[in-house]
Amino acid sequence: MSAIPKASPLPKTCWRAAMFEHGAHPRVFGIAPGLDFPATLIAGLRTRLDGAPPEQMARIDLIVNTRRMARRLRDIFDAGPAGFLPRIHLLTSLDALIPHADLPPPSPPLRRRLDLIQLVSTLLDADGRLAPRTSLYDLSDSLAKLIDEMQGEGVSPADIAALDVTDQSGHWERAKQFFGIAQQYLGQTGSAPDAEARQRQLTQALIAGWDAHPPQHPVLLAGSTGSRGTTALLMQAVARLPQGAVVLPGFDFDMPTAVWADLEDALLSEDHPQYRFRHLMTALDLPKDSILPWHDTPPPSAMRNKLVSLSLRPAPVTHAWLSEGPQLSGLEAATKDMTLVEATSPRQEALTIALRLRKAAQEGQTAALITPDRMLTRQVTAALDRWNILPDDSAGTPLHLSPPGRFLRHVAGLFRAQLDAETLLTLLKHPLTHAGAERNLHQLHTQRLEMQIRRDGLPYPDTEGLERIARRAARKLDAPDDFLRWITWVSDVFCGQDGVRTDDLSEWVTRHLERAERIVSGSKSANTDPLWHKQAGRKAREVMDDLAAHADHGGQMSAADYTDLVGALLSAAEVRDRDAPHPRIMIWGTLEARVQGADLVILGGLNDGTWPEAPPPDPWLNRTMRKDAGLLLPERRIGLSAHDYQQAIAAPEVWLTRAIRSDEAETVPSRWLNRLGNLLTGLPDAGGRAAWDAMRERGEDWLAQTAALEQITPTAAASRPAPRPPAAARPRKLSVTEIKKLIRDPYAIYARHVLGLRAIDPLVPAPDAPMRGIVVHKIMEEFIKSVADDITLLTTAHLMEHAEAVLTREVPWPATRAMWLARIERIAEWFIDHESARQRYSRPVAFEEGARGSYLFNDIGFEIIGFADRIDMTDNGDALIYDYKTGSPPTKKEQTYFDKQLLIEAAMVEEGAFAGLPPTPVAAAIYIGLGSNPDEISAPLDEEPPAKVLAGLHALLTAYLAPDRGFLSRRIVQTEGAQGEFDQLARYGEWDGTDLPVPEDLT
Repeated sequence: MSAIPKASPLPKTCWRAAMFEHGAHPRVFGIAPGLDFPATLIAGLRTRLDGAPPEQMARIDLIVNTRRMARRLRDIFDAGPAGFLPRIHLLTSLDALIPHADLPPPSPPLRRRLDLIQLVSTLLDADGRLAPRTSLYDLSDSLAKLIDEMQGEGVSPADIAALDVTDQSGHWERAKQFFGIAQQYLGQTGSAPDAEARQRQLTQALIAGWDAHPPQHPVLLAGSTGSRGTTALLMQAVARLPQGAVVLPGFDFDMPTAVWADLEDALLSEDHPQYRFRHLMTALDLPKDSILPWHDTPPPSAMRNKLVSLSLRPAPVTHAWLSEGPQLSGLEAATKDMTLVEATSPRQEALTIALRLRKAAQEGQTAALITPDRMLTRQVTAALDRWNILPDDSAGTPLHLSPPGRFLRHVAGLFRAQLDAETLLTLLKHPLTHAGAERNLHQLHTQRLEMQIRRDGLPYPDTEGLERIARRAARKLDAPDDFLRWITWVSDVFCGQDGVRTDDLSEWVTRHLERAERIVSGSKSANTDPLWHKQAGRKAREVMDDLAAHADHGGQMSAADYTDLVGALLSAAEVRDRDAPHPRIMIWGTLEARVQGADLVILGGLNDGTWPEAPPPDPWLNRTMRKDAGLLLPERRIGLSAHDYQQAIAAPEVWLTRAIRSDEAETVPSRWLNRLGNLLTGLPDAGGRAAWDAMRERGEDWLAQTAALEQITPTAAASRPAPRPPAAARPRKLSVTEIKKLIRDPYAIYARHVLGLRAIDPLVPAPDAPMRGIVVHKIMEEFIKSVADDITLLTTAHLMEHAEAVLTREVPWPATRAMWLARIERIAEWFIDHESARQRYSRPVAFEEGARGSYLFNDIGFEIIGFADRIDMTDNGDALIYDYKTGSPPTKKEQTYFDKQLLIEAAMVEEGAFAGLPPTPVAAAIYIGLGSNPDEISAPLDEEPPAKVLAGLHALLTAYLAPDRGFLSRRIVQTEGAQGEFDQLARYGEWDGTDLPVPEDLT
């Protein structure tokens, strides 16, 4: 068994031989792309200590960059042969190397974030022109990242302020005010530096100690690229120690010395994968030939490494393709284990990757998908589920998407805005709500409450409203007491808003947690364990406890700001619930891939913007200013991604995959994939084009397998329905407005009146066209009634007063009220002019509520009912029928053939079918259009007299009472794109309007 030695260094006298020969140059070694870095690192250590006493391994201080690397190294040592381990340290935990550093622990990141939020908030309050208040968190986070970078690179606020900038837009002057915050913050930290500042102080103290007393035992720094300034300083110091060495990952031994020299300019070369190594070589004054392989293990394909190296040459020297490209040989062998998959969609890409991973699992291969695209990894995981394969995903799940994370976000949202029905039911249905006793009864009560809200309408639940609809629902229950008690709990917990809009952060946290735990415990329990249960719950507890511990630094905060803060903190955390994942199928991010090895590596999502990601916009400094100040350039991220790509593509077997189209548009191949393809296709004589085509063919074979997997035995497409229910089941009563639907879409009448179906009302009504029509009808009815006794009130001002009153009462959305009121104002003068003319020769006698009509066809037993918007009587005793339309009124031709509402109502008035009105001749029936182009359209009473209308209606209804007549779906729709209420039930889309109906007799 291996053992971990004590951290104290052994004296020099314990050494029998030096690990390295003394030399004039600092020691820097490299491990080629494609090699398993941890395994090769250990192999090199064992080779150099071959024949030495076993305890000499324990005298080595080995500094690595990640915990994953440290775990992997320990696992390899534990696998044997038996022996000691080196002393393994993390770059971020160097305290063991300086026993008496006497540095305070770093300031917690959350405290720093809250401090910056307060400082930025104060600045925005003092000068609102600097930035909108909604950008508070983005500005604070961006400023925090800039401070981290400044501390890591050793750049002071004075260095930033000293930049020579000619600012024409005023941006620099505004930015300097925020830099003042950075200076103020850095001056306040005092004895509690940030993690980055402490790391730099610790590194500088360690280097100073080494300068005074150089350690004589081996000190190795392995696996880092030196992309951050502090790490680069430490690498340089380690390389200069008497027994120190740096081991670089993915070092390109194939790139010529002249090309290394061309990497000097950061503005041109920082996006190259080897730029950071060139930076280190320059700092150490090391020629390229001085960097030797750490171990003699050959890479999986040396020829492929040369090919990839040439394809990644920096842009100014890609002319080397012309001279060095033809000299490449063995391209077929270099690419024989490479497959290029160009899928038509992200879904096809994910399914093809899943197929290959399934094959790897069956054959016992170790396989890994490497991609920064988290959407792709989720799709692959879902596709693997059909074969019960759960990949070992190193990234986990964002906490805010876990059940506790979603629940805490929903509860925080209760403080932000007025409670609406959708928010209430979302929380009531959450699996953590009422998670204690009688959870099943809670679910039943939630369903009852939802249906009652949809029936009665309660868009914004409050205590009074919940009690009202609860009493209605309880009347239908055998045991209503439980339901009423449950409603009381809902009212107490969810409607108990205290109206606080601004408070101390500590009070918000306390109020948030208390409310969350009350909702979890339910009406008959005090158990809150389910909220903090399992890995996700424990992580959520950790985040909320951290927030509570540092809440004193948050100051005053609005409800909206608190909700945003909680959401941001939860989204920044991740949860890994290991549920027995497959031991050989992995999903890695690019960082994890650096310290692992696999037989098959799949590089997924190789599209520009995904891999590499586009550098985020910098709100503070441009590229030149960053370079002058000594900060990192935006291309650094691209260079690191390029280095990850260069290492991963050198694996024994490699897949390169991308989707040609995203959900929205065509994609652009990754620049590295483009370079590789252009290089190979430009070398037809060396076999490059054939090699590229072979890679594509292998990918197309797998795409064909994916297509075959997707081929489901097609079922017969639905036919155009025309159900024929028995005569006894057919409707015997319709409204006048439904006659139009019977003509155009008889299937809708069948669904509503035979099957008894109706659309479920929304939880929260939307300000849609039907609602606008209802509101406008109310406005006109109330206005006309108000002027009946005083014609002097027939003015635009009086109309607008009524409109505003009705809108205030009926429309709860301020923006919608303002918009609808403006529409009425545009047509108000037109309406008053026409109404004045109407009032001169007629008077209103009935409105919608009092203008109910019913006409029975005795011979067929069919009743027609209807409500007229308004009926006037002229001085001659004739009736005038009016109908308000907020849209475009139907034309005379449409009324003749389809929209017969006014024609039927006119016939009913003449037959005495309206209560309170004797049989009266109708002089006119008019649609009053109140849309953007107001107009009046008269019904064609002369061409369609009442007798003719009733005869035609009788014939229509008689036809649909006949057993052999089917209720055809979408018989004569107004437009092909018109959507019917029951189109989904009719399976429209599997057939179209050209298909013949297939009648079906129903019993």
